[in-house]
Amino acid sequence: MKQFMMGSQIIALAAVEAGATGFFAYPITPASEIMSFWLKEKEANPALDFMQTEDEISAGFTTIGNILGGKVAFTATAGPGNVLMQDPLSMAESMRVPIVCIIGQRGGPSTGTVVYSQQEVTLTAYGGNSEGYRIVYSPAGLQELYKYTKKAFVTAWKYRFPTFVLTDGYTTKLRGEVNISKEKNPKIETIELFGSEKEYVNYRNCFEYEEEIYELNKNLENEFNKANSKVEEYFIYPTKPEKKLDCLIIAHGIVGLAAKAAIDQNKSNKKIALFRPITLRPFPKKKLIEMAANAKKIIVVESAANQLLRLVKENLYGLKTPITHIGKAGLGIYPDEIKKAFK
Repeated sequence: MKQFMMGSQIIALAAVEAGATGFFAYPITPASEIMSFWLKEKEANPALDFMQTEDEISAGFTTIGNILGGKVAFTATAGPGNVLMQDPLSMAESMRVPIVCIIGQRGGPSTGTVVYSQQEVTLTAYGGNSEGYRIVYSPAGLQELYKYTKKAFVTAWKYRFPTFVLTDGYTTKLRGEVNISKEKNPKIETIELFGSEKEYVNYRNCFEYEEEIYELNKNLENEFNKANSKVEEYFIYPTKPEKKLDCLIIAHGIVGLAAKAAIDQNKSNKKIALFRPITLRPFPKKKLIEMAANAKKIIVVESAANQLLRLVKENLYGLKTPITHIGKAGLGIYPDEIKKAFK
């Protein structure tokens, strides 16, 4: 069933369809409208929980508290709020709390601009005093926003790692046609993690000895690595590209749509392809190496100075393929700019 919807509205609907029963957040552009649309969902279903907390730190901890009580809850934030929320998010990593967080990226440093950027990749994937045991989806367009918001809940509760959906003001404020699935929604198995009448579990996130925290970190690393191959996703365009490429474009999120348009507009060279990582954490390294090794050059395109570039270089370490970079921190990128680079 097709509907004409706004990005923030899609997020609220997808969360309800995924089984979310609570949303706890502090308003911050461009994520504020998610709150408004969640309240509309609550009008239709008064059993849904909502609280506008006093700040982003309390929003994170309130969400965690609901999850520990056996609820499927989520939060949303952006920019400076993402910075503040790293305390509860690091706690969620340590305690394997399956929190879902929607990130509306905005330009920095500091308060910066309030609508758009891709400058929260590093913060979201690796923020906090941890190693970044997190799952980060970067959808492109409204249809993928719907799909991966729903999927974030399934993934979080299945693998028990904090799971994020990276979006931005261009996407959350965009209105467009979305195909709403009629398929049966996935079942999320919840358990009361804390405060059960039958059994009390002492969850710890503070340790006295170095050996204890080392043991925890090794366990987190092992569990995360086991989940990697099952979680990582990517998009390739064309779906069957030439085996030997003149140019491989790498972009994520909405910039990936601009790269796809640039390829569509280019009629003279069929040996150009797009690799768009949908999961930035874990990063789909194996397929990227396979494609990059058969390309004469790579173009990394992002609305940040070097955050995607850093991930690409890390995962292609040792490969000799030359890399060109289009990095415009906090600024949108058009197909014509990408076409100039591969021409």
